[in-house]
Amino acid sequence: MDLHVNNILNDMQKDDFNAYLLTGFTNVEYISGYRPTSFAFCIIKENPVIYASGMDMELAKNNSSIEVKEYESYDVMIRELKEDGIESLAIEPALPYSTYARFKDDFEIGSKTYIDKQRMIKTPREIERIARATEIAQKSFIQLDILNNDGTEKEIAFDLLRLMLENGASKESFDTIVTSGANSSLPHAIPEAKKLAEPVLIDWGCIFEGYCSDNTRTMVYTERQQEIWDIVAEAHDEAIKAIRPGMKCCEIDKVARDIISDYGYEDRFIHSTGHSLGLDIHETPGFSARDETVLEKGMVITVEPGIYLEGEFGVRLEDTVAVSKRGNVIGDLPLDIA
Repeated sequence: MDLHVNNILNDMQKDDFNAYLLTGFTNVEYISGYRPTSFAFCIIKENPVIYASGMDMELAKNNSSIEVKEYESYDVMIRELKEDGIESLAIEPALPYSTYARFKDDFEIGSKTYIDKQRMIKTPREIERIARATEIAQKSFIQLDILNNDGTEKEIAFDLLRLMLENGASKESFDTIVTSGANSSLPHAIPEAKKLAEPVLIDWGCIFEGYCSDNTRTMVYTERQQEIWDIVAEAHDEAIKAIRPGMKCCEIDKVARDIISDYGYEDRFIHSTGHSLGLDIHETPGFSARDETVLEKGMVITVEPGIYLEGEFGVRLEDTVAVSKRGNVIGDLPLDIA
């Protein structure tokens, strides 16, 4: 049986749960290799099974590493679980309430993060896919030739997506952010149909064989913008230097946050220092002030400090880091694009 399933079964046994219900598409994919297009119920137990939509049966049977049954109804699924001796059922925290309501009268229910615990540590193969996604995204960014590009923000975002697809990506990791001028002070700005102003911030990534990449670069032009860029770059570099197994995620966040605070911009750093990624663009753990997760080898987390001056401009610099004996940046795109 798959190592991840075995680890989850061991965790379930400690908590006296007979089965674990997953419906999140990437959770189902992580366990089985099959990514639903409609809906699916993955039940992890001694003999794991997926109840898949009829329209997904061919896809599921061709890709799933565990047994697949066609979903008929909640009643049938619940009856079969009871016949298998299931009395207690763990559920993923993000399970929709409407689904929970179908099971709550028939089983002892508990919300558990067993799947998140497994997904935190990437296998070498998973890291290879993240690295390949990063390579594609960074190659595409270089081909975009942003410093000589006279397109609008929307056009540049579209061109970057096109290049990533041409270079082997299946799709974007998230909606590409191309923003400039005063709008760059909005961390999640939406590209507009206007020519680039100064500075230019681009946050982009792509998916390769299911795994995400994520980078941000900011191109600055004035002395004031360069001053802010230098502070963010220092926070970025020092946070990466501090990464090693045994450190807490909140401690890495503090390294970046303290540097920005020392320059007087504490209130202008308005998000966490980073987030894990994998099959999803945002996974756990993250480099936030509240996350006390201890770093382990195999974790992959972004480092993306930023300073946002409302009404003026913003600067963010982001790389993805794999944790081994230290933090290793994935990809080789320079911070300073000139």
